[in-house]
Amino acid sequence: MPKTANGNGLPADLESTLWAAADKLRGHLDAAEYKHVVLGLIFLKYISDTFQELYQRLSADPLADPEDRDEYLAENAFFVPEEARWERLQQSARSADIGILIDRAMAAIESDNPLLKGVLPQDYGRADLDKRRLGELIDLISTVTVGDAESRSQDILGRVYEYFLGQFATAEGKKGGQFYTPASVVRLLVEMLEPYRGRVYDPCCGSGGMFVQSEKFIRAHGGNVGDLSVYGQESNPTTWRLCKMNLAIRGIESNLGTHPDDTFHHNLHRDLRADFVLANPPFNMSDWGGGLLTDDPRWRYGLPPTGNANYAWVQHIIHHLSSSGRAGFVLSNGSMSTNTATEGAIRRALVEADLIDCMVALPPQLFYNTQIPACLWFINRRKPDHRRGQTLFIDARALGYLVNRTLRDLTAEEIAHITATYHQWRAPALTLNPAPERGVPLGEGLAEGGYADQPGFCKSATLEEIAGHGYVLTPGRYVGAADAEDDGEPFGEKMTRLTATLSEQFAESARLEGIIRENLRRLGYE
Repeated sequence: MPKTANGNGLPADLESTLWAAADKLRGHLDAAEYKHVVLGLIFLKYISDTFQELYQRLSADPLADPEDRDEYLAENAFFVPEEARWERLQQSARSADIGILIDRAMAAIESDNPLLKGVLPQDYGRADLDKRRLGELIDLISTVTVGDAESRSQDILGRVYEYFLGQFATAEGKKGGQFYTPASVVRLLVEMLEPYRGRVYDPCCGSGGMFVQSEKFIRAHGGNVGDLSVYGQESNPTTWRLCKMNLAIRGIESNLGTHPDDTFHHNLHRDLRADFVLANPPFNMSDWGGGLLTDDPRWRYGLPPTGNANYAWVQHIIHHLSSSGRAGFVLSNGSMSTNTATEGAIRRALVEADLIDCMVALPPQLFYNTQIPACLWFINRRKPDHRRGQTLFIDARALGYLVNRTLRDLTAEEIAHITATYHQWRAPALTLNPAPERGVPLGEGLAEGGYADQPGFCKSATLEEIAGHGYVLTPGRYVGAADAEDDGEPFGEKMTRLTATLSEQFAESARLEGIIRENLRRLGYE
């Protein structure tokens, strides 16, 4: 593959080709529609590339049958029936029936691969999809390889999906961003929680970014992906299918329920108690049907208001944690301080139950779909002994860099700094970097003997301090202002110098005002 030239991990020429593929449909279909057209075809190209590579190897083996589905099952690969193979579709790309042929191909693949049952899009034959553009799209995708051994080793398809999901979220605005969490935020959540093994759950899993990043984390740190069990739920049917495809291409086995459904009203994992919960629930969701759930056992810490689901999500997540489970999730900043309806009382109950491990205020403009400022909540059912009765507050609002005029992102170094701060806080006192094998550097302001508060950035607060702030969880309330740098100039001398400078500036201002007034007088305006 060509050398990567972009921060998204994709080779520059591949990126331009893929986005050109989307351009084939832009203006002809709504962005929310062409996403599924493009990603469905790329998925089909991926499994065809993988199948073809294995097919050629089996063809060279006199003891193997390249048309035997079990041969592919043994290699953990999808079997592609003859009518669904990419070369067959490409040969018919200019046919008026190409949409029908793609639908038949998708149905045939689902029939031979039960894991994909009900997952693949099968609406390419619809009348409003221009077949000429569809054929051109197939020709363009034919020029890229995403499923051979080299591409798989570099997770090219996974990066393609992440790239497209981000690009589509930008193009679609609010509608697209409702299920896409920026990769840097997902990475921060995963690096903070470190889900090495156990059950991981996302009650609003969208396209599966939390699961994908968890899998990446395990592989990067030498763990076994098989030690993690994945559970999720998603209400949007097209997004649910997208998530199934996103996990399938990575070989991640998951339980997303047999169908998409509403997490609050049809909890598909009612008995699950997870070791880790990672989530980005919809912000400030007003129409969630809370009036029908007034006696729900999940509301242990108080009845959430019917006009905002934030604290319903918080309590749903806590309800599904095991006795030693931990959770990290995104909410709007308002969740940290609002006293609307019963929210303040619920927040107080959570603090007094000593469940809140850490609060992180995020920089603005991180999300594609909203300018609403966001924060991260971290819940811990079993805090370390030396941190019981304490909560860590991190104010990261000043971090990040502008990707463009409207979008900000976190750097890898900033993610490492926030993560190291949290892990140092959790580590027993007088312990050096708790996980040097992860290569996580000590954060700035952290003492080598353990965690230390850093004014303006982090503060470990007691429950009594939180109560003194009215149970508001906004980090800025606790971390204070950063220490001013000492430039070595005595205060008295600095004031004398600055006062003299200010006097000179006043005098210059008066001189310029006189000149302007004289010019106006000469022109007859004064």
